[in-house]
Amino acid sequence: MRIRRISFFILLCCLCWNVFAAEYQIKGVVIDKSTRQPLEFVNVLVVGLGIGASTDANGNFLITQVPPGIYRLQASFLGYKTELTPEYRVNHVTPYVQIELEEENASLNEVIVTASPFQKVPESPVSLRVIGLQEIEKAPGANRDISKVVQNYPGVAFSPIGYRNDLIVRGGGPSENRFYLDGVEIPNINHFSTQGASGGPVGLIDADLIRSVKFYSGAFPADKGNALSSVLDFSLRDGDMERNSLKATLGASEVSLSSNGHIGNKTSYLVSVRRSYLQALFKILGLPFLPAYTDASFKIKTRFDSHNELTLLGLGGIDRMKLNLGIEGEDAEYMLSYLPEINQETYTVGGVYRHYSQRHVQSIVLSQSYLNNRNVKYRDNDESSEENLTLRLGSIEQETKLRMENTSSWSVWKVKAGFDLNYSRYKSNEYRKVFTNALREYDYHTDLSLWRWGMFASVDYAAPDKSFTASMGVRTDGNNYSDKMKELWRQLSPRLSVSYRLIEGLTLSGHVGLYYQLPSYTALGFKGEEGEYVNRHLDYISVSQESLGLSWTPNENMELSVEGFYKLYGHMLFSLSDQIPLSCKGNDYGTIGNEALSSEAKGRSYGVELMFKWLLAQKLNLSSSLTIFKSEFKDGEQGSYVPSAWDNRFILNMSGTYNFPKHWSLGAKVSCIGGSPYTPYDVEKSSLVEAWNVQRRAYYDYSRYNQERLPVFGQLDVRVDKTFYLKKCMLGFYLDIQNITASKLRQPDALMSTGQIENPSAPLSEQRYVMKSIRQESGTLLPTLGITFEY
Repeated sequence: MRIRRISFFILLCCLCWNVFAAEYQIKGVVIDKSTRQPLEFVNVLVVGLGIGASTDANGNFLITQVPPGIYRLQASFLGYKTELTPEYRVNHVTPYVQIELEEENASLNEVIVTASPFQKVPESPVSLRVIGLQEIEKAPGANRDISKVVQNYPGVAFSPIGYRNDLIVRGGGPSENRFYLDGVEIPNINHFSTQGASGGPVGLIDADLIRSVKFYSGAFPADKGNALSSVLDFSLRDGDMERNSLKATLGASEVSLSSNGHIGNKTSYLVSVRRSYLQALFKILGLPFLPAYTDASFKIKTRFDSHNELTLLGLGGIDRMKLNLGIEGEDAEYMLSYLPEINQETYTVGGVYRHYSQRHVQSIVLSQSYLNNRNVKYRDNDESSEENLTLRLGSIEQETKLRMENTSSWSVWKVKAGFDLNYSRYKSNEYRKVFTNALREYDYHTDLSLWRWGMFASVDYAAPDKSFTASMGVRTDGNNYSDKMKELWRQLSPRLSVSYRLIEGLTLSGHVGLYYQLPSYTALGFKGEEGEYVNRHLDYISVSQESLGLSWTPNENMELSVEGFYKLYGHMLFSLSDQIPLSCKGNDYGTIGNEALSSEAKGRSYGVELMFKWLLAQKLNLSSSLTIFKSEFKDGEQGSYVPSAWDNRFILNMSGTYNFPKHWSLGAKVSCIGGSPYTPYDVEKSSLVEAWNVQRRAYYDYSRYNQERLPVFGQLDVRVDKTFYLKKCMLGFYLDIQNITASKLRQPDALMSTGQIENPSAPLSEQRYVMKSIRQESGTLLPTLGITFEY
């Protein structure tokens, strides 16, 4: 309530202010991408405004009288490819823009065409989407969280159950994704991450630092390994080389403070610190868990000269999740019975050195990642006796990574080659009670060191008129975990992409590839009751992917595409106790993979995606997507396919943001997803006293795995933005309402113990609780008021 009063007071003051129609300027430089030399007489335009300027002898340009807003710039010059920049916010601290132009191979008398924001590259002509600044800032229902922004795109499912950001792409599990930050790989992009997977309730990366995001749902570049379902490649902003600025944001779940600027005339910086108030929000909503987090990130970039630069990056978070033991109700009682307390610390620091030598670019990437995950659970949350302890996990993952690569361009050809070297250490102290057919206790210590290596190369061809492109790549990976994992030929990963322009604006593209992923450290480091590594026999997980797409761009503002995909999994990790693939787990808090596994399961996911995007500069950002698909698995060669946990069958998203005069904008998003399959409970097993006391939640009857299905779910999100551009500052407000219709998803009743034993005179192994059912529904109307101030 206090926050709302303060926000209303600030808004009232701004409305009473004599705000003028501010205009700003854009400064920048245009250089040759190969020689790094400035280019004179380049025409630079602000897309959507029709105003611009030409560069001087030093390649500098200055565009004046630009209204505030978010814009792209278009640079064109005879003999060079027309370049369209990422989006930039124009205000009192408009960043200095550097544009790199690549020499054109076509004849000089050809007409220069307008660049399109719908990016296609020879290596990934299908399954690639580029997400810009405006979409990240104003996506309805996303609250500036990139994991939720991505859910607007084809093939990406969302879960109406729980407050999580798990990425489920094209029927693959949440453990099959990889993330990069300006070339540095980061293990996870969410707070409270599920160890062995990739999800969590809230994003780790501050949206104020992001320039753009490349989202690959297939056709992964050869230099980005270990991915099966998606790759998110983040590009961060550079610090401003002309001035220092400060920005404060009050968001959906946190308050953040960021700054960018320069140190001397060669080094820029970008830094952000955030602190959550999510625990207060969850307490108001009456949720049984109270998460709190802090994160910080930075980017420092030094340009030694026109041919050498060094970027230092850092990203870290501290997570604490306590249980809200003071609330009442059966729902709270049920969740409190099994949720553990979670404490995590994570960070990644890295450096990227680049040397530009005419047509060759050499890159060296060195990084260190760290995760310390601790989970504790006592029966009935009673810590007075160690007899009540059911889980104590202390787990550390450390990775040191080196990647070196060279990219060379000649005329219509581009060649990239390099190698990876990775030293990993996984340490775990785990005590855990498990009930399968009888009560078992695991109490072991793991200290696993692992060397990993990989090599990659790719060759791209693009016809001078871009009517035809082709890319062929290969990579291979190995490690010293086992003898067969050392053999590089077992993980040979070829891929081929082709694109052909049938007629002007209509392009047919395709891709085939084979990809591999190393099992998680939790799986590799798991020990049995005798203290031995029980999963030494595991293989790399594999998936072959085929995609075929047709895209139509009638003009530079509109795109309609249809794409079919087929994914065939091999050597899937299979839980020997539950008899389901490990990829069907990972969308809950805790840890996955620390169990006995095999590599015998197979799977497949296939479907068709339709996407429509309409972009009008300064006016409209509209996108719609429909995915129809199936996701299935089977154990070994025998038997029939069974629906996976991610087999929703269809996903529909319609999202749009319209910009009104006076810097108002209105956005809305309609989402609809098919019912998830689910497994009935094993009532007999769940009611056993020994079984229930270990897990404190019902056991599934995996003999009937995913034989039932939830109903279809849909929701409507709405967002309103208002921004004030003043002489020396910017003040913005937004109201984001998730699930404004308060749609509810009816789920199967939860099965829970009453605490009363129905046969107390029986032997302990035969005693059973009297069970009860608890009605389960999900779906909450969640309004958020956000404030942004930049000085």
